[in-house]
Amino acid sequence: MVKVIYALCTLTSFTCAWLLLRSFIRNRYRLLFWSGLCFAGLSVNNMLVVLDRVVLPSWDLLTWRLMAALIGVLLLLYGLIWVDE
Repeated sequence: MVKVIYALCTLTSFTCAWLLLRSFIRNRYRLLFWSGLCFAGLSVNNMLVVLDRVVLPSWDLLTWRLMAALIGVLLLLYGLIWVDE
């Protein structure tokens, strides 16, 4: 059951990233771009969770997972603070 939940989380975050970036292409709102990049980083994080917990349980990918999540959140933070609409 945990494999299904990890896969659904990955699929959900990838879908959010895709929808946000597709909406950015149509509307050109910068916040959509930065939010889409954030969710892209979070989907990489979720893919690494699947690799870490299901595919390669003997490897420790915690550092890589945290880096992917941090980069995604920092991109959104940059977009919220320093980019004017």
